[in-house]
Amino acid sequence: MQPLGVHVSISGGVEQAFARGEAIGCRAIQIFTKNASQWQGKPISAESAAAFRANREQSPIGPVIAHDSYLINLAAPDEAKWQQAKAAFLDELERCALLGIEALVMHPGAALQSGEEAGLQRIATAFRDIFTAAPAGVQVLLETTAGMGSHLGWRFEQLARIIDLVPQHDFGVCFDTCHVFAAGYDLATPAGYEEVMGEFDRVIGCERLRLFHLNDSKKPCGSRVDRHEHVGQGCIGETAFACLMRDRRFATVPKILETPPGDNNEFDLRNLALLRRLAGEAD
Repeated sequence: MQPLGVHVSISGGVEQAFARGEAIGCRAIQIFTKNASQWQGKPISAESAAAFRANREQSPIGPVIAHDSYLINLAAPDEAKWQQAKAAFLDELERCALLGIEALVMHPGAALQSGEEAGLQRIATAFRDIFTAAPAGVQVLLETTAGMGSHLGWRFEQLARIIDLVPQHDFGVCFDTCHVFAAGYDLATPAGYEEVMGEFDRVIGCERLRLFHLNDSKKPCGSRVDRHEHVGQGCIGETAFACLMRDRRFATVPKILETPPGDNNEFDLRNLALLRRLAGEAD
């Protein structure tokens, strides 16, 4: 079975994530290691970290990915906010290292009034500063974005630029289907899917694809509006997800749902079952 799963809650402690994922049949999970809407997070205790690692060893869940705080903007032109963002992202990396999480997803940042190239340079400088103090063993996954406002990362070329500017780190990429579609890459048909993946491979390289976020889109292709919808119920439709789930190049790449779970996880269970059917797997 493919490493398929959902973003799970850490309410009550990060170590609770595995039981929640296992309850709905996840083979991979994504978590926040702290409240994603706050700058300061409660420190992870040694006991909680040990329990997290022990639960992971005993779990059938394989890949575990963390996502950073939504507040972090490494492209911020304001010096004080930029320094705050760098410190917060370093803390995210340290929290991952403490838990033994090998990959951290992040949105590259918003250039605001500074412009695209200045924003990309600002992100690259931030990463170079951060990596001088960062713990080893945590790979940063640059997430494709929808391009709302001044957010960077909505063109594959922008992610490639960051990767080129910071050669000291082996970046991976998180490919969010909703974001890519909203950014203008129309993968809704088999031909469109092949064209988009071919473009990604040419600009960045499919070997850097380390995670997929499987979200349909409430908004049309090219809208540059980030609004997730349940799989097959949005403007992308089931075809693209069938193409992805059956693409042998990505059979071992983790795939995570980021849509509302529903009461008693009913939506997560339905989406997971649909994706397994599209992949040709038994329920």
